[in-house]
Amino acid sequence: MAQQNNNFAAVIMAAGHGKRMKNPDKAKVLYEVGDKPMIGHVLDLANACYASPIVVIIGHQRESVREYLDTFDGNIITCVQDPQLGTGHAVMQAQSVLEQYDGDVIVLSGDVPLLQKSTIDNILNVHRQTGAFVTVLTAELPDPTGYGRVVRREDGSVEKIVEHRDATPEERKIHEINSGIYVFKSKDLFNALRKVKPDNAQGEYYLTDVFAIFRREGKRISAVVADDHEEINGVNTIEQLEKVNMRYFARTS
Repeated sequence: MAQQNNNFAAVIMAAGHGKRMKNPDKAKVLYEVGDKPMIGHVLDLANACYASPIVVIIGHQRESVREYLDTFDGNIITCVQDPQLGTGHAVMQAQSVLEQYDGDVIVLSGDVPLLQKSTIDNILNVHRQTGAFVTVLTAELPDPTGYGRVVRREDGSVEKIVEHRDATPEERKIHEINSGIYVFKSKDLFNALRKVKPDNAQGEYYLTDVFAIFRREGKRISAVVADDHEEINGVNTIEQLEKVNMRYFARTS
């Protein structure tokens, strides 16, 4: 089982501004779901899966986030992303911590608090059983607007992931979306990130661009579809926070 393998690190992205939450004085990941900040749920998950080390990428309101992280036991290391130049740039900040590490790295989002341990165990097991260089957790959404689309080949393997704003009209018809949860082989992850360029509408370094790099290099890309798409819901607005709280209380009541 995945929890028996200690060769497993976690990188949690928690640097974003959360501008649509409309409160610049509060880090988005500190908004509460149930009885604790969102990032607290993600840290509980990483600890339950025996991830070590756990690297948290902080940025906006970093001191308040760091203060909260200090309340947790375990091997938690913070890295600062400043300025914030995209998801790939965020993960790049963890390289100094993980450069001597040779194992699997799971990338989690600090604003996805409903993810379950069974799902993490599943994606880790598929990643290892298929010998993939990266495995992505996906979901089928009724309305995929705003999410990165998973473009598959005829054989079902992943061709690429394209962000919504960069997707063609045909690609936007795809309902399978990227959850933002990945498992990588660490050495290959950071080698690929060195090759990523900010050639997109936002001028950012997208973590998803490593998929095209792996594909060109003939490296296997696996994907796992989540059983429950609500499990991978992220929070970008107060309305989404309310929906996630409703789901959380329905699950725990």
